[in-house]
Parts: sequence; C-alpha cells; structure tokens
Amino acid sequence: MSINQPHSNYTYADYLKSPEDVHYEVIDGQIISMSPAPTTKHQHVQRELLIEFGTYLRGKECSVYGSPIDVCLFADQTMSNEKIKDWVQPDIVVVCDRNKINHQNIVGAPDLAIEILSPSTARNDRVIKFNHYQKAGVREYWIVDPSNEFVEVFLLQNNRFISSGFYTKEDSIKVNILEDLTLSLKHIFSEY
Repeated sequence: MSINQPHSNYTYADYLKSPEDVHYEVIDGQIISMSPAPTTKHQHVQRELLIEFGTYLRGKECSVYGSPIDVCLFADQTMSNEKIKDWVQPDIVVVCDRNKINHQNIVGAPDLAIEILSPSTARNDRVIKFNHYQKAGVREYWIVDPSNEFVEVFLLQNNRFISSGFYTKEDSIKVNILEDLTLSLKHIFSEY
C-alpha cells in the first residue's frame, strides 16, 4: 500500500511494508504525521535528555528509547499487526514494564512520553497525541519547547492529565515516575 494514496484505514501491518526510511504516525487508521528531519536544536535537546535518562537508568528496571521507535499505544502482545491502528513515535519514552518491549516496537502505554515541539508537530503534540497518551494511560507526559526553552509536565490522575508544572531553563524537574531523578534544564537547553 502506498502512503501517497488517500486512505483512512492504515494498519501496522501496512506500515511494516513501507520502505525502511519512511516513518509516519497513525491514529485511528489515519496518518497524523510525516515530518521532515528535526532541527539541530531539537536533536540537541533530545540527545541531552537521552543522556540524562540513559545514565540514570543504566542497570535499572526501566529503559529509555529515542525516536524513531514505534509505540503501539493500545496494543498488547496478543494483538496482530493487522488489528493495530494506532502507533506514534514519541521523541523519548521510558518503559518500566519489560513485557511491553519487543524487538520491533513498544506495545502498550509507556510510563513517560516526551514530545519535543517543532512548528510542524506542535498541534499534534498538544492536542491529538496529548489526548491519546491520556486515554492510553501514559503516567507522565512532557511537552518540551526547544525554541522558547521550557517544559510542561502533565501527570495522569484519575485517567486525566493534570498540569504538574511549567519549567524554564533555570529550573530543575523532578521526574515523577522515577524515585530519585531530578533534571537540571540548564544542561538540557545548553548551547549546541
């Protein structure tokens, strides 16, 4: 199936037939994002976050992954690829349940999802993905704005995301899903 054809019922099985260099995200069988490569600032922020999480999580139960990694939010290990109609590629995810980690993808909600805004993805990250992460049960969601150097943190409480704070370059963030990790944003938003 060509992704250039109008279609509203994509499945993960269709996606797996795509060329390896083609990445897209699908919600309810419809493509929501096919973005160009991120900016250098976006990549810098992602790299710094991955270093912080990766260093902290080394030897621990949870694992961190950076995009591109397919996250099939509403799937489980028993679901066939033909039935999966929702997958996203968060910039960063932390997964603490090893049973959700496959060779090819993550099945089910990660514990933490981080989206780094770019002009082409801001609406998806703030509305579409926000609602789907909430519905899937992601415990903590960060929206990172590399241009304006701030982070918004949302925590899942009673099946709803509640704002936990708005942090600027001068602040530190306590990672709520992890026992004792606090990140200094001056390192994340340092000059690249």
